[in-house]
Parts: sequence; C-alpha cells; structure tokens
Amino acid sequence: MAQATRVQIDITGMNCGSCVGRVERALAAVPDVAEASVNLASESALVSLGSQGHVDRVLAALKDAGYPGSLRQAEAPRRDKSEEIESLRRSVILAAILAAPVFFAEMGGHLYPPLHHWIAANIGLGTSHVLQFLLTAFILIGPGRQFYQLGIPSLLKGAPDMNALVALGTLAAFWFSVVATFAPSVLPAGSANVYYEAAAVIVVLILFGRYLEARAKGRAGEAIAKLIGLAPKTARVLTPEGFADIAISEIAVGDVLQARPGEQIAVDGVVTEGSSHVDEAMLTGEPLPVAKNIGDQVIAGTVNGQGVLTYRAENVGADTVLARIVAMVEEAQGAKLPIQGLVDRITLWFVPAIIVVAAVSFGVWLLFGPSPSLIPALVAAVSVLIIACPCAMGLATPTSIVVGTGRAAQWQVLFRRGDALQKLQSVDVVALDKTGTLTQGSPEVTEIIVTEGLAEDDVLKVAASVEQHSEHPLAQAIVGAAQARGLTLCTSAKVTAHAGRGIEACTDEHHIQLGSQRFMTEIGACTARFSDQADIAAQSGQTPIFLAVSGRCLALFVIADTVRYTTPAAIDALKTRGLEVVMITGDTEATAKSIAQDLGISNVIAGVLPGGKSDAVRALQAQSGIVAFVGDGINDAPALAQADVGIAIGTGTDVAIETADVVLMSPDINGVVNALDISAATMRNIRQNLGWAFGYNVLLIPVAAGVLVPFGGPLLSPMLAAGAMALSSVFVVTNALRLRWVRPEVPQKGALS
Repeated sequence: MAQATRVQIDITGMNCGSCVGRVERALAAVPDVAEASVNLASESALVSLGSQGHVDRVLAALKDAGYPGSLRQAEAPRRDKSEEIESLRRSVILAAILAAPVFFAEMGGHLYPPLHHWIAANIGLGTSHVLQFLLTAFILIGPGRQFYQLGIPSLLKGAPDMNALVALGTLAAFWFSVVATFAPSVLPAGSANVYYEAAAVIVVLILFGRYLEARAKGRAGEAIAKLIGLAPKTARVLTPEGFADIAISEIAVGDVLQARPGEQIAVDGVVTEGSSHVDEAMLTGEPLPVAKNIGDQVIAGTVNGQGVLTYRAENVGADTVLARIVAMVEEAQGAKLPIQGLVDRITLWFVPAIIVVAAVSFGVWLLFGPSPSLIPALVAAVSVLIIACPCAMGLATPTSIVVGTGRAAQWQVLFRRGDALQKLQSVDVVALDKTGTLTQGSPEVTEIIVTEGLAEDDVLKVAASVEQHSEHPLAQAIVGAAQARGLTLCTSAKVTAHAGRGIEACTDEHHIQLGSQRFMTEIGACTARFSDQADIAAQSGQTPIFLAVSGRCLALFVIADTVRYTTPAAIDALKTRGLEVVMITGDTEATAKSIAQDLGISNVIAGVLPGGKSDAVRALQAQSGIVAFVGDGINDAPALAQADVGIAIGTGTDVAIETADVVLMSPDINGVVNALDISAATMRNIRQNLGWAFGYNVLLIPVAAGVLVPFGGPLLSPMLAAGAMALSSVFVVTNALRLRWVRPEVPQKGALS
C-alpha cells in the first residue's frame, strides 16, 4: 500500500476561526486527500495526499474557495510577515489620519458642546457632514478596502467570515449616514443622525488590532526562524579550480567541502581529511565540543573548532538532520489537538449565528425600542456585528501550539506530533528503558574471568570475533575491549542472534556461544564455576556475559554501563510531579534492581525480551493509566508505538525516532521533565485563551445587543465594540507569546534562548 505524501501549503486570506473550517471542508472535498489540518496561527495547511493525489488540484480547490495557497518548498525561506506587518502599519496610519477629523468633529461636538457650536457657526453642519462623508469614503475605499474585497464575496457565497461582519457593520453605519446627509426626509423624524465616525473609527481600530496580531504572530514563529538560521547560506566546495564559496542549494551528495576554524558545517557528511572539535550544542545540548577525525560524521549547522575539516556531503537540502528537525517542528505546529475539534465546529457556524443575532436585535429594537427606534436598532445591530470575535476563538489553540512547540525545540525537545502536547500533560506513568536511556549506553568490559589454562586475550579474541556482528551495546563493549588490546579478529560464519539472550557463530571450526545465564541454561552449558562472580557482578549493577565453546562454559565477561550523572535528578523531578517511574530492561532482576535502588525506582520490570517491552507497556496501561515510554534502540520501537506517548532519545536509532511522538535531541533524560513541563504550560495557556475567547463572546455579545438597557445599563457604542473586538484577538496572541519565556527545569548549555 502506497504511503501518503505530506505537503505543507501556505494559505492567504484566513482571518478567523470560521475560515479554518471552510478551508478544511474545501480540502476534504478534493479527491484523494487523505487528511488535512489547517492552522490559523501559521496560516498554513498540512495535507496528506494518496497515491493519486495532485497538489495542483489542492491549490485549485483553495483558490475556488477564496483562499489562494502555494506549496511550501523544502529549502524555500518560510513566509516572511514583515511585508504584511509594514502594509498594515501604513494602512493604520493613513486610516487614523483620515478618521481623526471625523471623530473630533462628531464626537468632540457631543462631548464638548462649544466645539459643536463653533462648527455650526463657521463651517455649517451640512458642510461638516459632507466632509465627514468624503473622509470616511476614502477610509473605506482605501485602508478598509480589504474588509469588503474579502467579506462581501464570502457573504454572497453563503459562507460569511470575520470580514463579512466588519463589512456589514461599517457599511450599515456608513450608508445610513449617507442617507441622513443627502436625503434626510426619507428617514423617520428625529432619526436623521450621522455615524460616519463609527464606520471610520471601527476600521482604524480593527486594522490596528490586526497589525498588533500580525506582529505577535510573526514573533510566534521565531523559534523556527532561529533553527533555520543555524544553517549557513554558502559553503566552501571543492571545484576543478580549487575550493570556492557556492550556495548551499547547489551542493550535491558526494561533493567535497571544507570547514575552516570557526565556520559552520554546511551539510551532513563524513570527514575525509583533518581533525578538529565540533560544537554540537545547538542541536544536542551537549556542552563539550566533540572530537572529529577521519570517518566521523558531521552535522549541518554545527560549528567547527580550531582545526580544518574536509568532508564529503552525505545528506543535503531537506535530508539533513537540521532540515528534518525544522520539518518535525513545523509538522507539530500544524497539528490539530483533540480540543481544537470542538472549537472549529463552533467557529464554523459562529459568523452566520452572529448575523442572525444582529438581525434579531435590530428587529426587537425597531419594534419595541423608544421612538425614534431606528437609531437604537441600528446601533445595536452594528455593535453585535462588530464586537463578535471568532478570531480569538480560532487563534486560541494554534497560536499556543506554535509558540509552545517552538519553545520546546529551543530546549532540544521536538514534538513530532502536536497531539502529544495534549496527551503528555495527562501521563500517569513514565516507563524508562535502561541501556542508553538511564545509562550512558556505552558499556565497558571491567573484568574477564577465564577457566584455568586459558589466556584472557585468546578468550577475548574469540568472543569479539562473534560479537562484531552484533550492534548491541554489550556486544560492542566486548569488541571495543579487543580493539583496545590490538587483537586481530577472526571471520565468523553461521552467525545467529537470539534477541535478548545472546549470539552464536562458528569460528575456526569452533561453535561459539555468548549470552546471559538464561541462554547458557537453554543450550545446556553449566555456569556453576562462575556463579559466585556472576552474582556479585549482578548485585553491583553490572552485567555478566558468559562464553561457551561447543556447549562448555569457559569464561565470564563482566560489563558495566554507568548511569548518566544527570539521571538521579531527573528521576527525582519526575517523582516530585506525582508520576510513577518504572524501569523496563532485559537485564537480570538482580542487576536491574541494583541500579533501580540507586536511582530510587521501586517498580522494576526485568528480564524482558525486546518483543516483550510493548507487552510490559500494555500491562502498565491496563494497571495504571496513561503511559509514556522513553527509549533509544531499535528494540524499543514497538514499546514507543504502544505507549500513549513515545519519547525517543535523539541520539538513538532512526527507527526509534520515527516511531516516537516526542524526540529528545539530548541524551539527558531531564528532557523528559522539560517535555512534561512545556506540555503542562502549553495546555494551561490554551485553556486560558479558550476561556477568554468564549467568555468574551458569551458576555459581550448580549451587552452589544442591549440586554442591559432595560436594567439601566448602556447601549454599547459601535466604536467601543470595535476596540473590544480588536483587543480580544491581541490578548489571545499576546498570552500565547508568554510561553516564549517559560524556563526549563534544567537549563541546557547550547539551548537557543
């Protein structure tokens, strides 16, 4: 079955939450669109296309729906909002300059009667109204044109959006004023008042709100900008004429590049000449520079130290580690949390409902309001249209996700799936793999015990000749010990790995078997002569590995994998947050409990075969609730997939990373604590935003309709309604931006600040 192709599309014209629902419906109607998630905060959509899907059809559907889109290229710069922000700033200034005389002439006359008398005596009220008409018309045609270009077509299509509410409200006030100015006799006696200042100031305030909102949304994407900024724009590449600076986009796999002291590594590659130390802190959080010699991997965006490195390009463009990180973060930012589904369903019908409420308010005031009832009816209807704010509801969740996941990325915590944000805050149990997660993952042989008459080097050579075919950390410890002694390994044949138990092979006509006590029992090899040393090793947290030749146990390797120095503090932090901490390992119970006791972990599941880790997670889910599993190896992938939230150590395997919901770029499991904290902070921020957005609309729309008037309250001015509406969206986005200042439990050197 063919995999779906995921594409990111930038969309223009989305202004409010109701737009999101319409865009998603338009995308869902395109043949072979498997899934579409639209994000108002990033003004983009993440679309999954089936094998027969075509991006052109998607773009055509968006254009037909009134929301033009463009495919985001992997290496193209992300949308820069500076031009939009500057355009809005100019519009606000122009609209404010034109609206100021209208406001002071009309409202100033009401607030300060001598000004009204001066205008009447020196300019004339009729002339004043004509001048107000001209200035307001310029505002609506010029800076305010966007509301009518977008709002009226949406209204005619039967899918009104936020622009439609503004268009209806301002045009109602404007055209009523036009009639009062040029044909007052057609209006009921005493109702020929002008409301140019309402139409003009509403446009100014809403434009100003959108300007502030655009600035805030621009800052929300700063984390992505910082990540992208890690990549250099040019690199020194070997050409027939020697090394020359060329654009990153022109580098191909196989090209030979050079990094001088202090320069950034341009693409992922392998060192072919030279040696140096490379600072990888911006990606891994590890504070110490990493030594690089011939054959070592280098990562794009990291910084070369004092030496000169020549390296061959292996991954370029979208395939580099840095580009994959950026793509990971962007995908999480475009995700839709479960909580957003209800919001989207409400906002889709919100604008039509507001138009109905405005019409009902107008009718009620017209029938039952004080004479002349047309004036309060108009004021109430316009206020309802203007004060309603689906923007705040639409922005409440996605803006927090964009800022929260971006901030997490600066802590080297990558949310591969945005919904992990919501799940992680509800976790009851954190289950941790041992090797490479709680421990360094690079064990060493600390002792070799052999049968009398055998030499350590001979036994080690035989064992390493077999273990060289295994990638298990314990196997690599034996191989490393042999290499350290300068031993030449033999060729092995008929190698068979027994997952979680051991390995066997034929070498120099001998049948060699290496593995755990359990494996020795299975093959019938007696380990009695080594039992005391094996028990002592296991009780001290070390791992005993037995060597048998043709079914006869001849040696014992004691291997130690030290606990990371940051692990105890991380375990304490998890327990302080009320979480149950469980260690899952394939080690013997004695070894596992020794390490667990030192770490303060009371719940240990030991002797688990690789395939059994997912079963262990499933049992924890049935017993204790929502489980997060933290691991790093290929054998952890099933458990990562089974867990409610899978957290992979980024220094682990690609399989583990691809299976996980969250990736920690640093091997330090304090990243788990930080992931939990940013999840809790983001969800708390979302709840604050939703509480404000829904509370604002529920409380103020009835006030705008005039429900307080019978009780002696005010009939809200359309200008105040416009100000409240503008501030509502700004409040939501500004509140989300507070997540940029959330500090990690354990600050990591090298994290982007």
